Amino acid sequence: MFVARLAGCTVFDPAGDRLGKVRDVVVVYRKADPPRVIGLAVEIPGRRNVFVSIGRVTSIATGQVITTGLINVRRFEQRGGEVRVMAELLGRKVFFRDGSGHAVIEDVAIERSRTGEWDVGQLFLRKPKTSASPFAKGPTTFALWTDVRENQDPGEAQSAEQLVATYSELKPADLANTLLDLPDDRLIEVAEELPDDRLADALEEMPEDEQVHILEQLGEERAADILDAMEPDDAADVLGQLSEASREQLLELMEPEEAEDVRALLKYGPDTAGGLMTPEPIVLSADATVAEALALIRRHELHPALAAAVFVTLPPYETPTGRLLGTVHFQRMLRYPPHERLGAIIDDTLDPVPATASAAEVARMLASYNLVSLPVVDPAHRLVGAVSVDDVLDYLLPDDWRSQDAEEVDATPTTGTGSR
Repeated sequence: MFVARLAGCTVFDPAGDRLGKVRDVVVVYRKADPPRVIGLAVEIPGRRNVFVSIGRVTSIATGQVITTGLINVRRFEQRGGEVRVMAELLGRKVFFRDGSGHAVIEDVAIERSRTGEWDVGQLFLRKPKTSASPFAKGPTTFALWTDVRENQDPGEAQSAEQLVATYSELKPADLANTLLDLPDDRLIEVAEELPDDRLADALEEMPEDEQVHILEQLGEERAADILDAMEPDDAADVLGQLSEASREQLLELMEPEEAEDVRALLKYGPDTAGGLMTPEPIVLSADATVAEALALIRRHELHPALAAAVFVTLPPYETPTGRLLGTVHFQRMLRYPPHERLGAIIDDTLDPVPATASAAEVARMLASYNLVSLPVVDPAHRLVGAVSVDDVLDYLLPDDWRSQDAEEVDATPTTGTGSR
């Protein structure tokens, strides 16, 4: 079984109940023999990685892993001598023992021996490209672990390209969790390889101190590009953690339009509606039709909470807009023909919140009226943005909510995990 295909597979107990997803394979090196697999790093509910001893695994097949159901739910901590295949082996340079050159590990196969143990078997390798074309790739080959040796030059970074490709299907929250599990040097190396928008999505799911740490390691110009790709409210939260000099330097390097939105948010306190809102809600005129509004909220890049409603204002229609006339909810639009004017179906009973309203006040309004977003206005009743329920939850939950242990997991706790 190749590890890159195993990553993300669902882990089940004998009754068929889902326990979690495979995030990595843990091996230990041996003097002469190939590395031995000692277990799996499995993500359980609560986005927490735990160690599942290979002795608890009864079956590994494409798309699923079956265990005994007895796992230790303590958070996985890598110990000395342990190596994670996905995080540390993929992308590593190896040299052929016959002197024919070097290659990069793109995948690692694990196989069960006659004694029932799991060992590293074949390596899927990519040799250096032989063409000068930027689109060309080197030839691939298979080799046994005993056919190659590792001999990394001092200071030479491991290639992260294959690891980035393996992470391409992960959702932003899962990618963030996976990145934070990497050793710091490896994390920065992978972050450097990720596209700006992909890294921005992952950073938005991380604690702010981790966001700051990663951006500081990437350099000012790359950090500014990442901030451009982030949602303005998330970018403002990150910049709010920096010194005034560093914040201003990054704002100068950002695209003017993106920087303008972030500067507007930084004027408000972080615990206010203005500090929590996004300055880019969907704004339309009263003469716009239901069809036009539905076309806008179908955009795949639009956050679901912001797609739940459009806001009708007087001109201009970019924040800060003209006077807010009201809100038209997505469900209400579905009840009317496409040619219906938005001005005729406005919900004018929903009061907006002032930009100075506290996060607690916004949370009460969202809960009281069963809403997922609220319009935010300035003293002149001009729309300046919209605050969504996820923005409020991010603020109200404790800083370490992403890493807190889940209270319940679909597994039976034990006091040990086999050989670990």
